[in-house]
Amino acid sequence: MSTVVNAPTFMARLAERHEVAEHTMAFQFEKPAGWTFKAGQFVDLTLLNPPETDAEGNTRRFSISSAPHEPTIMVTTRLRDTAFKRVLKTMPIHSEVKVEGPFGNLTLHNNATRPAVLLAGGIGITPFRSIVIHAAKEKLPHRIFLFYSNRGPEDSAFLEELQALEQQNPNYKLIATMTEVEKSSRPWKGEVGLINYQMLDRHLKAAASPDWYSAGPIYYIAGPPQMVRDLQTMVTNAGVDSDDIRVEEFSGY
Repeated sequence: MSTVVNAPTFMARLAERHEVAEHTMAFQFEKPAGWTFKAGQFVDLTLLNPPETDAEGNTRRFSISSAPHEPTIMVTTRLRDTAFKRVLKTMPIHSEVKVEGPFGNLTLHNNATRPAVLLAGGIGITPFRSIVIHAAKEKLPHRIFLFYSNRGPEDSAFLEELQALEQQNPNYKLIATMTEVEKSSRPWKGEVGLINYQMLDRHLKAAASPDWYSAGPIYYIAGPPQMVRDLQTMVTNAGVDSDDIRVEEFSGY
């Protein structure tokens, strides 16, 4: 995630938090009047005088998982055992944090004749939730294919919401896949295994129309660093131009 200088900085109160998957929690902060962002961007969030800290400091970078029209600034994270996340999980509602942003350019391209192929692993879904919710609300004409990989359904943040969104937006399709479904306590009838070229090719060709398939989609990749690198290599080896690939890495902290 690259940083842009001179971004707005403001204080925001924690309005709500709730679990969106096992060991994954969404935090909703009050949004100041007049503050705007583009779906897919991120913010820097700083804890103020936290009761504990660590070598990584009190600031972390989060994709905004809410869409621009939604009433709060929502960030979503895996609850790893770090000082920052212990404080974030237990701080009282209405506590203030410092927010700086928005930053980033993992935003939907303008040319709607080319589809968007979103490749998400785990918590990498956060900027893509913002993008697909925004696209449905604004009735954007882009064809959007969201490939979303997790170990099992219980690990999949926003899964039910993303499935239901297909009924609201005929231009959007979710392809969720589970890599360890045999260990899951929930039934699963969708794709299994890692996202690979064969899976992409099968779904994209089935939905292709002559006006866009020859030009090719724009690819967006977000998730853990190794997964991002592997998927970037996969689509590059398939002949996709590097100008048509946009990435965001999510490191654990």
